[in-house]
Amino acid sequence: MHQRADTPPSISCVMPAYNEAASLPELIARTLQALRALSPRVELVVVNDGSRDDTEAVLRGLCAGEPALRLVQLSRNFGKEAALSAGLAAARGEVVVLMDADGQHPLSLLPEMLRHWREGVDVVYAVRRTRDDQSALHRRLVAGFYGVVNWGGRVRIPRNAGDFRLMDRRVVQALLRLPERHRFMKGLYAWVGFPSVALDYEPLPRQAGESHFGLRGALSLGTTGLFAFTAVPLRLLGLVGGVLSLSSIGYGLWVIGEYFLRGINVPGYATLVVGMMFLSGVQLMSIGLLSEYVARIYDEVKQRPLYIVADEAGAGLPPPTREQGGA
Repeated sequence: MHQRADTPPSISCVMPAYNEAASLPELIARTLQALRALSPRVELVVVNDGSRDDTEAVLRGLCAGEPALRLVQLSRNFGKEAALSAGLAAARGEVVVLMDADGQHPLSLLPEMLRHWREGVDVVYAVRRTRDDQSALHRRLVAGFYGVVNWGGRVRIPRNAGDFRLMDRRVVQALLRLPERHRFMKGLYAWVGFPSVALDYEPLPRQAGESHFGLRGALSLGTTGLFAFTAVPLRLLGLVGGVLSLSSIGYGLWVIGEYFLRGINVPGYATLVVGMMFLSGVQLMSIGLLSEYVARIYDEVKQRPLYIVADEAGAGLPPPTREQGGA
């Protein structure tokens, strides 16, 4: 790692938003104030991910009076992972910060993040100290997910690390080169590598409204991550097949031994029915698992765009030069 110059870098903050009209005015004001304390060249890129409330109208009104604010309006709701990707593509700063629009990410962590960047670290990510605001089931599922992915995958994904992070421009460029449609951003952050540092934080209370990302959303995102970053499900199928084959061979030898050595004719109707039902269930599960992989491959080869930008508003920073990683 090499020390970076003391000159304040240009900073982009990317914030995906979905139905956050009530919290955005105050959050945007506080965020820009925190960014301007770090550098005179800043922008806040808010990606409206097809909100159904007044989020777009609120953002357009704020953009009219704040030159550092930019709106990226998506044509519909594409999901947070796509919205993050849209924000990264729009960001123009030498340093890019990712934050949620619910106000739970502490802005007080930004100076320490920037200090690590100056010391040569390319990625500074925040790790939750606790998950006390989530149910016991949710916490167990999260722990199980990271256990499976990190056990069977080639990339180690940090536990309890979300999207709240600061990244150098070259990390952003590397992320934008990744073409997959089924995106699990936490895995992609880890996959691209680069020197990184973790900082602990405690989530703040949500500013307004309720979370739009419940257990169902977590399960969907976890499934995407599981299929994208590990082959454990396929390997487990092979393991189950091997165990069943050895068990059937062992059972067959036992039946033969009972008949020839002890003269006992082992009745097999119940065993046969149970065995057939069990094997049928395993086969259907295997077909379903393979079908999920095939469906995801089908989505990838169609090459549909990850998102569609319907409109943009606001000025923000000037586009980066080629030397800074621009087009």
